[in-house]
Amino acid sequence: MRSNIDAQSYEQEELKRDLKSRHIQMIAIGGAIGTGLFYGSSWAIKTAGPAIILTYLVAAVAIYFVMRALGEMAVEEPVSGSYISYSNRYIHRFAGFLNGWNAFIFLLATSAAELNALGNYVHFWFPTMPIWVTALIAVSVMFCVNMIGVKFYGEAEFWFALIKVTAIVAMIVFGVGMIFFGLGNNGDPIGHHNLVDHGGFFAKGIGGMVLSIVMVAFSFGGIENLGLAAGEAKDVKTTMPKAVSATFWRLLIFYVGAIAVLLMIFPWTSLTAKGSPFVDVFTRIGVPAAAGVMNLVVITAVLSAVNASVFTNSRTFYNLALQKNAPAFLGTVNRRNVPSRAIMLVFATMFAGVLLNYLMPEKAFELFSSITVFALVCAWTSIVVSHLRFRKLKIQTGQADSLSYKMPFFPYGNYIALVFIAAVLVCIAILPDMRMSLIVSASWVAIVFVAYKFYTREQQPALAEAPNAGPGMQ
Repeated sequence: MRSNIDAQSYEQEELKRDLKSRHIQMIAIGGAIGTGLFYGSSWAIKTAGPAIILTYLVAAVAIYFVMRALGEMAVEEPVSGSYISYSNRYIHRFAGFLNGWNAFIFLLATSAAELNALGNYVHFWFPTMPIWVTALIAVSVMFCVNMIGVKFYGEAEFWFALIKVTAIVAMIVFGVGMIFFGLGNNGDPIGHHNLVDHGGFFAKGIGGMVLSIVMVAFSFGGIENLGLAAGEAKDVKTTMPKAVSATFWRLLIFYVGAIAVLLMIFPWTSLTAKGSPFVDVFTRIGVPAAAGVMNLVVITAVLSAVNASVFTNSRTFYNLALQKNAPAFLGTVNRRNVPSRAIMLVFATMFAGVLLNYLMPEKAFELFSSITVFALVCAWTSIVVSHLRFRKLKIQTGQADSLSYKMPFFPYGNYIALVFIAAVLVCIAILPDMRMSLIVSASWVAIVFVAYKFYTREQQPALAEAPNAGPGMQ
């Protein structure tokens, strides 16, 4: 275990701290509401039935502990590399190397899945529009947004997230009105019978509820990227705790609340396996143009996800270069303090995602969402394990009491999160349609390990001479 060294002695960043409190708050909300809720929830509902509500609730608790662990470290050591930087310091250099370059396959898989969903949404208005065309336009626009500067990214994400939040809250409020007061249903309250009819609450059994955890995990993917914003937040000790602490309640409202309302309004068996159940809701309610408006909202959700991917992954590659775990040219910024070369690498990778949607438009979402979950498993595991070692070091050096934002229920909260993560991995192995992602992921890890050995071999003499190189950097 290394001695207590300030984070900035590891990565001397040149980024501008232009993200205000409202930006951080909306980035946190935007990370919690993505394509997995609007699009992947159909698959999850079909797999678990009404019991999917419990799956979302359990997952929300586990992810809350992950975020609190990340928040504690981010407040004390705010760097743009976030969990990648922490795993490099507190676990092993290979852990940081793997997590950093996982961003590459994560970005490829996520962009392919998100862009595929975007193309399907656009088909609501333009059924003949090729998915890859829509994807190319979206990637190009978000590339320009991120090249201008982090403040412009923050503004874009603020408004994207605001639209998503407004739409979901409206759906929940209107849905509650239908359930209890018969609003839009000729004054006849719908009640909650749809939760227990059509096979019962556990219509797919406990097994179905457990297996749905994979898509639920995909839904929550991206929430950990809030930590990446710490390196560019204006007042990290104030803004980060506020954003992280509200995570659990946001997950309850926007996932558990929205899905519960959805399943009470309509029989779960009537929801289509493809497309967004939220669009189904507004279509069946009969409000003029509501389905079109909601479809526009879910398109906004995807654009938000793509926008966030460009930001988070460019900062990942930038910080990775500063750790000497990526080529040095990625660790430079332009005159606006934007890591432009890292953004260009992200753009090139996303373009590959566009190509994948051209080659395999029908299979992209399911396959790449499951690969994305593997990268999430690595990220969440690294956060929890890094925090265990981070806190152990603070206890050993007598600094634990001085921590300003402690994770509750330490270390039991860490163990709960690890059990959840293990369950996700087991379910991926069980599901036939997703099992292939484990083979692809295992092959990827092997490639990264070989690259790590080759990349670090020539750096060993330099590292041996470094005066402050702790175990996490060796």
